Amino acid sequence: MRIAEQLLQDPSSSQRREVVILGSTGSIGTQAIEVVTADPDRFRVTGLAAGGGRIDLLADQACALGVEAVAVADPAAAAGLTALLRERGSAAKVLAGPEGVAEVASLPCDVVLNGITGALGLESTLAALRAGRLLALANKESLIIGGPLVREAAQPGQIVPVDSEHFALAQCFPRVPAAELTSLAQGQVGARLDEVRRLVITASGGPFRGRTRADLAAVTPEQALAHPTWSMGPVITVNCATLVNKGLEVIEAHLLFDVPFDRIEVVVHPQSVIHSMVEFTDGSTLAQASPPDMRIPIAYGIAWPHRVSGAAPAIDWTTAQNWTFDPLDHDAFPAVGLACEVGAAGGTAPAVYNAANEEAVAAFLDRRLAFPAIVDTVARVVSEQQRADPGAALSLADVYAADEWARIRARELIARSA
Repeated sequence: MRIAEQLLQDPSSSQRREVVILGSTGSIGTQAIEVVTADPDRFRVTGLAAGGGRIDLLADQACALGVEAVAVADPAAAAGLTALLRERGSAAKVLAGPEGVAEVASLPCDVVLNGITGALGLESTLAALRAGRLLALANKESLIIGGPLVREAAQPGQIVPVDSEHFALAQCFPRVPAAELTSLAQGQVGARLDEVRRLVITASGGPFRGRTRADLAAVTPEQALAHPTWSMGPVITVNCATLVNKGLEVIEAHLLFDVPFDRIEVVVHPQSVIHSMVEFTDGSTLAQASPPDMRIPIAYGIAWPHRVSGAAPAIDWTTAQNWTFDPLDHDAFPAVGLACEVGAAGGTAPAVYNAANEEAVAAFLDRRLAFPAIVDTVARVVSEQQRADPGAALSLADVYAADEWARIRARELIARSA
Protein backbone atom coordinates (compact mmCIF):
# COMPACT_ATOMS: atom_id res chain seq x y z
CA MET A 1 0.00 0.00 0.00
CA ARG A 2 1.54 3.32 -1.07
CA ILE A 3 1.26 6.62 0.73
CA ALA A 4 -1.93 7.84 -0.98
CA GLU A 5 -3.91 5.04 0.69
CA GLN A 6 -1.87 5.15 3.89
CA LEU A 7 -2.36 8.85 4.47
CA LEU A 8 -6.06 8.76 3.73
CA GLN A 9 -6.33 6.24 6.54
CA ASP A 10 -3.58 7.56 8.84
CA PRO A 11 -2.68 11.24 8.30
CA SER A 12 -0.27 11.08 11.24
CA SER A 13 2.29 9.13 9.17
CA SER A 14 5.48 11.17 8.63
CA GLN A 15 7.77 8.57 7.03
CA ARG A 16 10.44 9.60 4.53
CA ARG A 17 8.81 10.35 1.20
CA GLU A 18 9.91 9.07 -2.18
CA VAL A 19 8.99 11.80 -4.67
CA VAL A 20 8.67 11.96 -8.44
CA ILE A 21 8.89 15.46 -9.92
CA LEU A 22 7.31 16.13 -13.30
CA GLY A 23 8.33 19.37 -14.99
CA SER A 24 11.58 19.40 -13.02
CA THR A 25 13.35 22.03 -15.15
CA GLY A 26 10.51 24.56 -14.88
CA SER A 27 9.76 27.07 -12.15
CA ILE A 28 7.74 24.64 -10.00
CA GLY A 29 10.18 21.79 -10.50
CA THR A 30 13.33 23.73 -9.66
CA GLN A 31 11.74 25.12 -6.50
CA ALA A 32 10.58 21.63 -5.53
CA ILE A 33 14.16 20.41 -5.84
CA GLU A 34 15.23 23.25 -3.53
CA VAL A 35 12.71 22.01 -0.96
CA VAL A 36 13.69 18.35 -1.10
CA THR A 37 17.44 18.89 -1.17
CA ALA A 38 17.17 21.14 1.88
CA ASP A 39 15.65 18.23 3.83
CA PRO A 40 17.30 15.00 2.57
CA ASP A 41 16.25 13.02 5.64
CA ARG A 42 12.62 13.68 4.81
CA PHE A 43 12.53 13.40 1.01
CA ARG A 44 14.18 11.34 -1.71
CA VAL A 45 13.59 12.03 -5.40
CA THR A 46 13.35 8.81 -7.42
CA GLY A 47 12.18 10.09 -10.82
CA LEU A 48 12.20 13.23 -12.94
CA ALA A 49 10.48 14.33 -16.12
CA ALA A 50 10.63 17.47 -18.25
CA GLY A 51 9.71 18.70 -21.70
CA GLY A 52 13.20 18.28 -23.14
CA GLY A 53 14.15 21.86 -23.89
CA ARG A 54 16.80 22.02 -21.14
CA ILE A 55 18.47 18.62 -21.16
CA ASP A 56 21.68 19.92 -19.61
CA LEU A 57 19.78 21.04 -16.52
CA LEU A 58 17.73 17.83 -16.48
CA ALA A 59 20.91 15.75 -16.61
CA ASP A 60 22.44 17.83 -13.81
CA GLN A 61 19.34 17.28 -11.68
CA ALA A 62 19.23 13.55 -12.35
CA CYS A 63 22.90 13.09 -11.41
CA ALA A 64 22.74 15.30 -8.32
CA LEU A 65 19.64 13.53 -7.01
CA GLY A 66 20.66 10.01 -8.06
CA VAL A 67 17.26 9.27 -9.60
CA GLU A 68 16.30 5.91 -11.03
CA ALA A 69 14.39 7.16 -14.07
CA VAL A 70 14.19 10.30 -16.23
CA ALA A 71 11.70 11.11 -18.97
CA VAL A 72 11.59 13.76 -21.69
CA ALA A 73 8.35 14.58 -23.45
CA ASP A 74 10.22 15.43 -26.66
CA PRO A 75 11.43 12.10 -28.11
CA ALA A 76 14.12 13.92 -30.10
CA ALA A 77 15.81 14.95 -26.86
CA ALA A 78 16.12 11.41 -25.48
CA ALA A 79 19.37 10.49 -27.23
CA GLY A 80 21.09 13.68 -26.11
CA LEU A 81 19.89 13.20 -22.54
CA THR A 82 21.08 9.60 -22.50
CA ALA A 83 24.53 10.65 -23.70
CA LEU A 84 24.79 13.38 -21.05
CA LEU A 85 23.77 11.01 -18.28
CA ARG A 86 26.25 8.35 -19.33
CA GLU A 87 29.05 10.92 -19.57
CA ARG A 88 28.30 11.92 -15.98
CA GLY A 89 28.16 8.36 -14.68
CA SER A 90 24.40 8.06 -14.23
CA ALA A 91 22.67 4.77 -14.96
CA ALA A 92 19.18 6.28 -14.79
CA LYS A 93 16.63 4.78 -17.14
CA VAL A 94 15.65 7.24 -19.89
CA LEU A 95 12.07 7.29 -21.19
CA ALA A 96 10.73 9.39 -24.04
CA GLY A 97 7.48 10.92 -25.25
CA PRO A 98 4.29 11.73 -23.33
CA GLU A 99 3.91 8.03 -22.61
CA GLY A 100 7.39 8.01 -21.06
CA VAL A 101 6.45 10.91 -18.77
CA ALA A 102 3.28 9.03 -17.77
CA GLU A 103 5.36 5.93 -17.05
CA VAL A 104 7.58 7.90 -14.68
CA ALA A 105 4.42 9.24 -13.01
CA SER A 106 3.30 5.69 -12.26
CA LEU A 107 6.63 4.36 -10.95
CA PRO A 108 6.73 3.20 -7.32
CA CYS A 109 6.91 6.28 -5.09
CA ASP A 110 4.91 8.02 -2.41
CA VAL A 111 4.12 11.40 -3.96
CA VAL A 112 4.03 12.66 -7.54
CA LEU A 113 4.42 16.41 -8.00
CA ASN A 114 2.98 17.30 -11.40
CA GLY A 115 4.48 20.65 -12.39
CA ILE A 116 4.25 20.16 -16.15
CA THR A 117 2.75 23.10 -18.03
CA GLY A 118 -0.25 22.65 -20.28
CA ALA A 119 -2.34 19.77 -21.62
CA LEU A 120 0.70 17.48 -21.71
CA GLY A 121 0.19 16.85 -18.00
CA LEU A 122 -3.15 15.03 -18.33
CA GLU A 123 -1.84 11.53 -19.03
CA SER A 124 0.64 11.86 -16.17
CA THR A 125 -2.05 13.01 -13.76
CA LEU A 126 -4.19 10.01 -14.67
CA ALA A 127 -1.22 7.64 -14.45
CA ALA A 128 -0.29 8.85 -10.96
CA LEU A 129 -3.85 8.61 -9.70
CA ARG A 130 -4.46 5.17 -11.15
CA ALA A 131 -1.22 3.94 -9.59
CA GLY A 132 -2.50 5.06 -6.18
CA ARG A 133 0.01 7.86 -5.66
CA LEU A 134 -0.68 10.98 -3.65
CA LEU A 135 -0.79 13.71 -6.32
CA ALA A 136 0.59 17.15 -5.52
CA LEU A 137 -1.04 18.98 -8.42
CA ALA A 138 0.48 22.13 -9.89
CA ASN A 139 -0.57 21.27 -13.46
CA LYS A 140 -4.05 22.76 -13.31
CA GLU A 141 -4.64 22.18 -17.02
CA SER A 142 -4.80 18.41 -16.60
CA LEU A 143 -7.67 18.69 -14.13
CA ILE A 144 -9.44 21.39 -16.12
CA ILE A 145 -9.40 19.70 -19.52
CA GLY A 146 -9.89 16.19 -18.18
CA GLY A 147 -12.21 16.90 -15.26
CA PRO A 148 -14.52 13.87 -15.56
CA LEU A 149 -11.58 11.55 -16.28
CA VAL A 150 -9.66 12.82 -13.26
CA ARG A 151 -12.75 12.52 -11.06
CA GLU A 152 -13.17 8.92 -12.15
CA ALA A 153 -9.51 8.05 -11.52
CA ALA A 154 -9.05 9.78 -8.16
CA GLN A 155 -9.92 8.60 -4.70
CA PRO A 156 -11.54 11.27 -2.54
CA GLY A 157 -8.76 13.40 -1.09
CA GLN A 158 -6.02 11.93 -3.30
CA ILE A 159 -5.10 15.35 -4.72
CA VAL A 160 -3.27 18.01 -2.74
CA PRO A 161 -3.49 21.34 -4.63
CA VAL A 162 -0.19 23.16 -5.18
CA ASP A 163 -1.54 26.25 -6.95
CA SER A 164 -1.21 28.92 -4.27
CA GLU A 165 -4.91 29.79 -4.45
CA HIS A 166 -6.17 26.24 -4.07
CA PHE A 167 -3.54 25.43 -1.47
CA ALA A 168 -5.01 28.39 0.43
CA LEU A 169 -8.63 27.28 -0.03
CA ALA A 170 -7.85 23.74 1.14
CA GLN A 171 -6.40 25.09 4.39
CA CYS A 172 -9.40 27.33 5.01
CA PHE A 173 -11.76 24.35 5.03
CA PRO A 174 -12.08 22.42 8.29
CA ARG A 175 -10.28 19.08 7.94
CA VAL A 176 -12.55 16.06 8.20
CA PRO A 177 -11.76 12.34 8.61
CA ALA A 178 -10.78 10.52 5.43
CA ALA A 179 -13.97 8.46 5.53
CA GLU A 180 -16.02 11.67 5.19
CA LEU A 181 -14.12 13.11 2.21
CA THR A 182 -16.22 13.45 -0.90
CA SER A 183 -14.16 15.67 -3.20
CA LEU A 184 -10.90 15.31 -5.09
CA ALA A 185 -8.90 17.66 -2.89
CA GLN A 186 -7.81 17.35 0.68
CA GLY A 187 -9.44 20.04 2.81
CA GLN A 188 -13.00 19.55 1.59
CA VAL A 189 -15.67 20.06 4.19
CA GLY A 190 -17.68 17.00 3.17
CA ALA A 191 -21.22 17.17 4.52
CA ARG A 192 -20.59 20.71 5.85
CA LEU A 193 -20.36 22.21 2.37
CA ASP A 194 -23.71 23.90 3.00
CA GLU A 195 -21.93 26.13 5.54
CA VAL A 196 -19.78 27.66 2.77
CA ARG A 197 -21.28 30.78 1.20
CA ARG A 198 -18.57 31.32 -1.40
CA LEU A 199 -14.93 30.88 -2.33
CA VAL A 200 -12.96 34.08 -2.91
CA ILE A 201 -9.94 33.64 -5.19
CA THR A 202 -7.45 36.47 -5.18
CA ALA A 203 -5.65 37.80 -8.26
CA SER A 204 -2.65 40.10 -8.31
CA GLY A 205 -4.12 41.83 -11.35
CA GLY A 206 -0.90 41.25 -13.27
CA PRO A 207 1.18 43.98 -14.93
CA PHE A 208 -1.86 45.70 -16.45
CA ARG A 209 -3.99 46.13 -13.35
CA GLY A 210 -6.12 49.27 -13.63
CA ARG A 211 -5.83 49.59 -17.41
CA THR A 212 -8.89 49.75 -19.64
CA ARG A 213 -9.43 47.51 -22.64
CA ALA A 214 -8.39 50.39 -24.91
CA ASP A 215 -5.15 50.77 -22.95
CA LEU A 216 -4.26 47.14 -23.65
CA ALA A 217 -4.30 47.34 -27.45
CA ALA A 218 -0.62 48.21 -27.85
CA VAL A 219 1.03 46.33 -24.96
CA THR A 220 4.10 44.28 -25.86
CA PRO A 221 5.25 40.79 -24.87
CA GLU A 222 7.99 42.35 -22.75
CA GLN A 223 5.40 44.30 -20.78
CA ALA A 224 3.17 41.25 -20.38
CA LEU A 225 6.08 39.17 -19.09
CA ALA A 226 6.96 41.73 -16.41
CA HIS A 227 4.79 40.27 -13.66
CA PRO A 228 4.91 42.45 -10.53
CA THR A 229 4.85 39.59 -8.02
CA TRP A 230 5.58 36.09 -9.32
CA SER A 231 8.42 34.60 -11.36
CA MET A 232 7.00 32.03 -13.78
CA GLY A 233 7.37 30.64 -17.29
CA PRO A 234 6.28 32.77 -20.27
CA VAL A 235 2.93 31.06 -20.95
CA ILE A 236 1.74 31.22 -17.35
CA THR A 237 3.01 34.79 -17.02
CA VAL A 238 1.02 35.93 -20.06
CA ASN A 239 -1.98 34.00 -18.73
CA CYS A 240 -1.69 36.03 -15.54
CA ALA A 241 -1.60 39.24 -17.57
CA THR A 242 -4.80 38.31 -19.46
CA LEU A 243 -6.31 36.70 -16.33
CA VAL A 244 -6.86 33.50 -18.30
CA ASN A 245 -4.89 31.85 -15.52
CA LYS A 246 -7.46 33.11 -13.01
CA GLY A 247 -10.25 31.74 -15.19
CA LEU A 248 -8.55 28.35 -15.19
CA GLU A 249 -8.25 28.58 -11.41
CA VAL A 250 -11.98 29.18 -11.05
CA ILE A 251 -12.68 25.99 -13.01
CA GLU A 252 -10.06 24.17 -10.92
CA ALA A 253 -11.67 25.33 -7.67
CA HIS A 254 -15.07 24.12 -8.86
CA LEU A 255 -13.69 20.70 -9.71
CA LEU A 256 -11.58 20.31 -6.57
CA PHE A 257 -14.11 21.49 -3.99
CA ASP A 258 -17.51 20.89 -5.63
CA VAL A 259 -18.55 24.52 -5.18
CA PRO A 260 -20.86 25.91 -7.92
CA PHE A 261 -19.53 28.65 -10.19
CA ASP A 262 -22.01 31.21 -8.89
CA ARG A 263 -20.38 30.82 -5.47
CA ILE A 264 -16.81 31.44 -6.65
CA GLU A 265 -15.62 35.04 -6.92
CA VAL A 266 -12.36 36.66 -8.03
CA VAL A 267 -11.03 39.79 -6.33
CA VAL A 268 -7.90 41.76 -7.16
CA HIS A 269 -5.30 41.81 -4.38
CA PRO A 270 -2.06 43.25 -5.79
CA GLN A 271 0.09 42.42 -2.77
CA SER A 272 -0.45 38.65 -3.27
CA VAL A 273 -0.25 37.94 0.44
CA ILE A 274 -3.81 36.69 0.94
CA HIS A 275 -3.92 33.78 -1.50
CA SER A 276 -7.63 32.96 -1.23
CA MET A 277 -10.50 32.94 1.24
CA VAL A 278 -13.52 30.89 2.23
CA GLU A 279 -16.59 32.82 3.34
CA PHE A 280 -19.02 30.95 5.56
CA THR A 281 -22.77 31.39 5.97
CA ASP A 282 -22.44 32.88 9.46
CA GLY A 283 -20.58 35.89 8.06
CA SER A 284 -17.08 34.76 9.00
CA THR A 285 -14.26 34.48 6.44
CA LEU A 286 -11.08 32.44 6.74
CA ALA A 287 -8.06 33.59 4.72
CA GLN A 288 -4.63 32.04 4.17
CA ALA A 289 -1.73 34.48 4.17
CA SER A 290 1.93 33.97 3.29
CA PRO A 291 4.58 35.71 1.18
CA PRO A 292 4.27 35.09 -2.58
CA ASP A 293 6.70 32.15 -2.53
CA MET A 294 5.72 28.90 -4.26
CA ARG A 295 8.04 26.86 -2.05
CA ILE A 296 5.38 27.01 0.68
CA PRO A 297 2.56 25.26 -1.27
CA ILE A 298 5.09 22.93 -2.94
CA ALA A 299 6.45 21.83 0.44
CA TYR A 300 2.94 21.30 1.81
CA GLY A 301 1.97 19.35 -1.29
CA ILE A 302 4.78 16.81 -1.02
CA ALA A 303 4.73 16.61 2.81
CA TRP A 304 0.92 16.59 3.31
CA PRO A 305 -0.55 16.66 5.90
CA HIS A 306 2.60 17.90 7.62
CA ARG A 307 4.49 21.14 7.16
CA VAL A 308 8.13 21.59 6.20
CA SER A 309 9.92 23.83 8.67
CA GLY A 310 11.68 26.73 6.99
CA ALA A 311 10.25 26.08 3.52
CA ALA A 312 10.29 29.86 2.97
CA PRO A 313 10.43 33.02 5.08
CA ALA A 314 7.20 34.03 6.80
CA ILE A 315 5.47 37.43 6.73
CA ASP A 316 7.31 40.06 8.72
CA TRP A 317 4.58 41.20 11.09
CA THR A 318 6.84 43.90 12.59
CA THR A 319 6.75 45.87 9.34
CA ALA A 320 3.83 48.12 8.44
CA GLN A 321 1.85 46.76 5.49
CA ASN A 322 -1.24 47.67 3.50
CA TRP A 323 -3.38 45.05 1.81
CA THR A 324 -5.96 46.18 -0.74
CA PHE A 325 -8.82 44.42 -2.50
CA ASP A 326 -10.58 45.63 -5.64
CA PRO A 327 -13.32 44.21 -7.86
CA LEU A 328 -12.28 42.60 -11.12
CA ASP A 329 -12.81 44.68 -14.27
CA HIS A 330 -14.61 42.14 -16.45
CA ASP A 331 -14.71 44.50 -19.43
CA ALA A 332 -10.92 44.82 -19.63
CA PHE A 333 -10.35 41.22 -18.54
CA PRO A 334 -13.20 39.03 -19.84
CA ALA A 335 -11.29 35.74 -19.45
CA VAL A 336 -12.74 34.89 -16.04
CA GLY A 337 -16.37 35.25 -17.12
CA LEU A 338 -15.65 33.20 -20.24
CA ALA A 339 -14.03 30.49 -18.11
CA CYS A 340 -17.12 30.26 -15.91
CA GLU A 341 -19.27 29.70 -19.00
CA VAL A 342 -16.85 27.08 -20.30
CA GLY A 343 -16.63 25.33 -16.95
CA ALA A 344 -20.40 25.20 -16.61
CA ALA A 345 -20.68 23.74 -20.12
CA GLY A 346 -18.25 20.97 -19.16
CA GLY A 347 -17.36 18.15 -21.54
CA THR A 348 -14.54 19.16 -23.86
CA ALA A 349 -15.26 22.91 -23.64
CA PRO A 350 -12.49 23.49 -21.06
CA ALA A 351 -10.02 21.66 -23.31
CA VAL A 352 -10.97 23.97 -26.18
CA TYR A 353 -10.56 27.05 -23.97
CA ASN A 354 -7.13 25.93 -22.83
CA ALA A 355 -5.82 24.86 -26.25
CA ALA A 356 -7.03 27.97 -28.07
CA ASN A 357 -5.42 30.10 -25.40
CA GLU A 358 -2.06 28.33 -25.68
CA GLU A 359 -2.03 28.96 -29.43
CA ALA A 360 -3.06 32.60 -29.00
CA VAL A 361 -0.40 33.20 -26.35
CA ALA A 362 2.26 31.71 -28.63
CA ALA A 363 1.16 34.06 -31.40
CA PHE A 364 1.24 37.06 -29.06
CA LEU A 365 4.74 36.21 -27.86
CA ASP A 366 5.76 35.91 -31.53
CA ARG A 367 4.22 39.36 -32.15
CA ARG A 368 1.61 37.98 -34.54
CA LEU A 369 -1.40 38.82 -32.34
CA ALA A 370 -2.41 41.83 -30.27
CA PHE A 371 -2.80 41.35 -26.54
CA PRO A 372 -6.61 41.85 -26.34
CA ALA A 373 -7.00 39.44 -29.26
CA ILE A 374 -5.73 36.55 -27.11
CA VAL A 375 -9.00 36.22 -25.20
CA ASP A 376 -11.04 37.36 -28.22
CA THR A 377 -9.59 34.43 -30.17
CA VAL A 378 -10.34 32.01 -27.35
CA ALA A 379 -13.93 33.27 -27.15
CA ARG A 380 -14.39 32.86 -30.90
CA VAL A 381 -13.06 29.29 -30.89
CA VAL A 382 -15.17 28.35 -27.88
CA SER A 383 -18.28 29.79 -29.54
CA GLU A 384 -17.69 27.69 -32.67
CA GLN A 385 -17.23 24.41 -30.87
CA GLN A 386 -19.84 21.79 -31.56
CA ARG A 387 -20.61 20.64 -28.04
CA ALA A 388 -21.25 16.97 -27.35
CA ASP A 389 -24.15 15.76 -25.23
CA PRO A 390 -23.17 16.94 -21.71
CA GLY A 391 -24.41 13.63 -20.34
CA ALA A 392 -22.14 11.57 -22.62
CA ALA A 393 -19.06 9.87 -21.19
CA LEU A 394 -15.81 11.68 -21.89
CA SER A 395 -12.78 9.76 -23.17
CA LEU A 396 -9.12 10.73 -23.41
CA ALA A 397 -9.49 10.57 -27.20
CA ASP A 398 -12.34 13.09 -27.00
CA VAL A 399 -10.18 15.50 -25.00
CA TYR A 400 -7.25 15.23 -27.41
CA ALA A 401 -9.49 15.58 -30.46
CA ALA A 402 -11.04 18.74 -29.02
CA ASP A 403 -7.58 20.04 -28.15
CA GLU A 404 -6.32 19.45 -31.69
CA TRP A 405 -9.42 21.02 -33.30
CA ALA A 406 -9.14 24.11 -31.09
CA ARG A 407 -5.47 24.58 -31.95
CA ILE A 408 -6.11 24.30 -35.68
CA ARG A 409 -9.06 26.69 -35.53
CA ALA A 410 -7.15 29.20 -33.39
CA ARG A 411 -4.24 29.16 -35.85
CA GLU A 412 -6.66 29.82 -38.72
CA LEU A 413 -8.21 32.81 -36.94
CA ILE A 414 -4.80 34.16 -35.98
CA ALA A 415 -3.53 33.87 -39.54
CA ARG A 416 -6.55 35.82 -40.81
CA SER A 417 -5.97 38.60 -38.32
CA ALA A 418 -2.31 39.06 -39.31
